[in-house]
Amino acid sequence: MNYRRDLLAQYPELQDPKSHPRFTGIMSFMRAPFTEKLTDLDIAMCGVPYDGGVTNRTGTRLGPRDVRIQSSMMRCYNQATGAAPYEKARIGDIGDAWPVMPFELESAHKEIESFFADIKEAGALPLAVGGDHSMTLPILRALAKDGPVALIQIDAHCDTGGMYQGSEHHHGSSFSAAVNEGLIDPKKSVQIGIRGGTIVPDLWKFSYDHGMRVITIDELYDMGIVAAMDEAKKIVGDTPVYVTFDIDSLDPAFAPGTGTPEIGGITSYEALKMVRSLKDLNIIGADIVEVSPPFDPSGGTALIAATVMFELLCLMADCVDRNKAA
Repeated sequence: MNYRRDLLAQYPELQDPKSHPRFTGIMSFMRAPFTEKLTDLDIAMCGVPYDGGVTNRTGTRLGPRDVRIQSSMMRCYNQATGAAPYEKARIGDIGDAWPVMPFELESAHKEIESFFADIKEAGALPLAVGGDHSMTLPILRALAKDGPVALIQIDAHCDTGGMYQGSEHHHGSSFSAAVNEGLIDPKKSVQIGIRGGTIVPDLWKFSYDHGMRVITIDELYDMGIVAAMDEAKKIVGDTPVYVTFDIDSLDPAFAPGTGTPEIGGITSYEALKMVRSLKDLNIIGADIVEVSPPFDPSGGTALIAATVMFELLCLMADCVDRNKAA
């Protein structure tokens, strides 16, 4: 081992493990250090390998593992925005919030909530990869205990449904539950990219009735991405905001590896542009959900998720830096 250490010492560019060849090493998100010491972190990256809330095609429990692998392709600097997240924040991978009792949805959600409550108590910002979209509800329960937060949701579906086959909680009801529990302010919540058929004509009636801003995919393209995201930022304002990105917001031509694909979605570039436009918001946490590797053995969907994750990491590191300067 001393020979290896001495050899690496001859190459200054390899001193940071994140600069090692991307096919080497034990996989962590972005090749960041693995640690369970939350007090040492400003941003805690983690997986939520849970899909007990899926209503159709399972497989997203495997999402965090594949996104970790693909995230080895990420670099330290964002060429498009100039962001340097590792220079502004202490960042690490803290492992997975995996429920010990995954077959009991309510119990699994309590376990996930407890995991994220520890992150909040330590003063770190969580950046999570799922997992199905039901996981966002327990995360919000942990982060919004002191009062409702704003929400920006990039998704094909509003996920404000109700009871389904005897279950109140599933990946299609996370945000109606979050409103009802006082976790998010519906008038400061924006749902962008909504499309596809529905079982009933007013499936997302809850969103409209409670004042959530729903920007359908048709409206998004009619008004333009810049205008849509400017409106979203105006609605949120300075309110602490949680950002949730469902990979099915993309057209399945780009991201087929998801449980409920809907054609006519955004492109991979548009996804990056939308996330980058959230700069300067007060982000308290974020997630990327619904990556289902069994439906995309190429790994392309997980690569998109990893890239979106890096863009969110850049935004959150800026938040940390601003808060330190304040």
